[in-house]
Amino acid sequence: MAKRDVAVADRARLELEFEQPYLLGPLFGDYDRHLVMIEDRLGVHIAARGNRVMVEGEPDAAARARDVLMGLYNRLDQGQDVDAAAVEAVLGMASQPSLDGIIAEDVASPSRVMIRTRKKTIVPRSTVQTAYMESLARDDMIFALGPAGTGKTYLAVAQAVAMLISGQVDRLILSRPAVEAGERLGFLPGDMKEKVDPYLRPLYDALYDMLPTEQVERRIASGEIEIAPIAFMRGRTLNDAFIILDEAQNTTPPQMKMFLTRFGMRARMVICGDPNQTDLPRGVESGLNDAVGKLEGIAKISMIRFSAADVVRHPLVGKIVEAYEGPGQ
Repeated sequence: MAKRDVAVADRARLELEFEQPYLLGPLFGDYDRHLVMIEDRLGVHIAARGNRVMVEGEPDAAARARDVLMGLYNRLDQGQDVDAAAVEAVLGMASQPSLDGIIAEDVASPSRVMIRTRKKTIVPRSTVQTAYMESLARDDMIFALGPAGTGKTYLAVAQAVAMLISGQVDRLILSRPAVEAGERLGFLPGDMKEKVDPYLRPLYDALYDMLPTEQVERRIASGEIEIAPIAFMRGRTLNDAFIILDEAQNTTPPQMKMFLTRFGMRARMVICGDPNQTDLPRGVESGLNDAVGKLEGIAKISMIRFSAADVVRHPLVGKIVEAYEGPGQ
């Protein structure tokens, strides 16, 4: 890929030449929708002719548009898909002034950080996701903190599945509080499994996204994969396991202490939650906030903090999170 930059007064005109013309269709999107997204977000003008693309706009905006196009093109060149969500994710990274160079390093070369499962290969969609995926592969205990839609649980399940199928762990244990923190299940119809399954459904959904259905069901039946409410963890020591606690903000301090002390030999534990979104009764302290306050700074325990800028769902989700977490909230 060749590029030529020309500065004109307070405007910049950057020219890119792509070596694989057949990739330009998916790069531009249907009816050039990806180019329009980049133009609208960064306030630039993009013109394409053959395998050449001209970007014109304010120097900083034009440079960021160029980085986005290069990152998306290189993703396609390495066999990765590019859709509207991928464009939004890369634009989100490019809009952060502190991320100069991160597009070329992490998005243009997605093989640097990735998780491979039976059904898909997952690459980071934000800078914090990159740090999180590196931590998942390295650290014994990780606290993933931040709003919904940032990939906290999804990426943890992906890493757990990858380590399970590669034999690095013997089993995968997924847990979350059921029915807020008190786990009041008695009023629901059915046996215990029928009572708790609706609250564990997001964990099932992530698993089915990583493994064929028959493998998920077989591994659950054999005990290699266990999905259970946090109350089922009491009295156990979990060795050779990848353990995930989802919705951790809805634990009480005693529940969190109980869960963390299940950590066994050759285990990895990920605690996911949003400290600002607790369902606990008024006046009850969150076990997640309590644990972060007590454990931050301890070696081998990693704290990864996501923000609304890292939301990788529909772009409106990020704006909604920002509105709820804004001044006066």
